[in-house]
Amino acid sequence: MTQVTTEAVPGFLPATTHAYLLRSAGSLAEAMEADDVATRYACAHVAALQAAAALLAARSTPTLTARRRPQRNAWVLLSEVAPELADWATFFAAGAAKRAAAEAGSIRAVSRAEADQLVRDADRFLAVVEQSLGLVPHASLAAHDRRVG
Repeated sequence: MTQVTTEAVPGFLPATTHAYLLRSAGSLAEAMEADDVATRYACAHVAALQAAAALLAARSTPTLTARRRPQRNAWVLLSEVAPELADWATFFAAGAAKRAAAEAGSIRAVSRAEADQLVRDADRFLAVVEQSLGLVPHASLAAHDRRVG
């Protein structure tokens, strides 16, 4: 069972939160560099999942109880812990099957346009999570594209 705290205090974020944020940024960078469409999509989706995990690590604390509840995925938990991000959770949950197909090697799982859009969406989501944790958001993909282009 997870107990929800009201807000994470930026100066006191757990090390796990920072680790997940770093992993998210790394997966996002990998997605941006990938030439393969399936890899690009899968890495972007994983980056969003890691950003969600960072927020969950900051805002929820495990509690010990005798009652076992059914496991819920990160997107369900995110909607409960951060209701203001429920639309993001629904959006990324809907892409989980495509990510699984892409990771399994399906060349028809996603199009280049879908992969490119998911990279942009994961980039925005990471910034939203960083802001909700009271952190300065990373330099976004949009800013990177303006400098390179």
